Amino acid sequence: MPKIVATILLLLHAAVIFAGFLAPYDYAEQHRDYPYAAPMTRPQSAPVFLVGTDGYGRDLFSRTLYGGRISIATGIVATALALGIGLVWGTAAGFFGGWLDRVLMRGAELFLALPWLYLLLAVRAFLPLHISAVQSFFLLVAIIGSVGWVRPARLVRGAVLSLRERPYVEAARGFGAGPVYLIRRHIWPETVPLLLTQATLLIPQYILAEVTLSFLGLGVGEPVPSWGSMLADARQYHSLVAHPWMLAPGAAVFAVLLVYLLLAARLLERSPAPAKVPLPN
Repeated sequence: MPKIVATILLLLHAAVIFAGFLAPYDYAEQHRDYPYAAPMTRPQSAPVFLVGTDGYGRDLFSRTLYGGRISIATGIVATALALGIGLVWGTAAGFFGGWLDRVLMRGAELFLALPWLYLLLAVRAFLPLHISAVQSFFLLVAIIGSVGWVRPARLVRGAVLSLRERPYVEAARGFGAGPVYLIRRHIWPETVPLLLTQATLLIPQYILAEVTLSFLGLGVGEPVPSWGSMLADARQYHSLVAHPWMLAPGAAVFAVLLVYLLLAARLLERSPAPAKVPLPN
C-alpha cells in the first residue's frame, strides 16, 4: 500500500513538473472566441479543451498543471524551511537543556500566539501594489514556512532528549567527541524518520495554506496561475452554477492532499509512538 501511494504521488508531481510537455497550451494563451467553453469542446484546427476554459478562453487543464507548480512548490519549500528551523531549534533545546531549553521553548510558545494572518496582511500592505511572481512566491514561502516550525521543534526536542542519553552517545562523549560531532553523527541521523513523517503532514497543510492565501488575493498574481487564484475565479455563485468545470483546480487540490495524507497515515502506523517528554518548567 505505501508503495502504491508513493507511486501515485510521484506521478502527480511528475505531471506538474512536466507541465510544459503535457499541457496542450501555454497557461496564458487565450482563445477569445471560446470563453467558458465546456469540457471536450473542440475549436477548429485545435486540440480539445479537456476540462473547459475560463472567462478568457484559457485552457483549464493546462492552467491546472502549471498552477500545480506554484502550489506544490510552495508546500514543499515552506515545509523544508519549517523543518529546518524546527530541527535546529529543537536540537539546541533538547541537546543542551537547562536555561537554553527554557528560553527556546518559551519563545516557541510565544511564537504560536502571534496573529499570523494579520501580520501577513500588514506585510503585504507595506509592499508595492504589483510585485513579481517570484517575489510573491518567496513571500508566501517565508510566511507559511515561518509559521509552522514550532510543532516540529517540539518533536525534535523530545527525540533529542532521549537520544542524548543513549549508550553510544555517552560513549562517544566519553572519548572526547564534541557537541557538533555528536549532533551530526549520532543525533540528526536518528531524527530522519521523524522529519519525513512531519514532511508528509506539513506539505498538504502548506499547499492548502497557499491555496487559501491565493484565493484571498495574497498569492501569485495573474497571468501566472496557482490553484488558489484559479479557484478565486469560481467564487461567484452564478459563475459556479453555469460553469462547474471552473472547480477543476479544486479537484487537483483534493487529489494531492488525499494522497499525501494517505502516505502520512501509513508512515505514522509504522513509526513508534513518541515518548512523552514534558516541557521545561
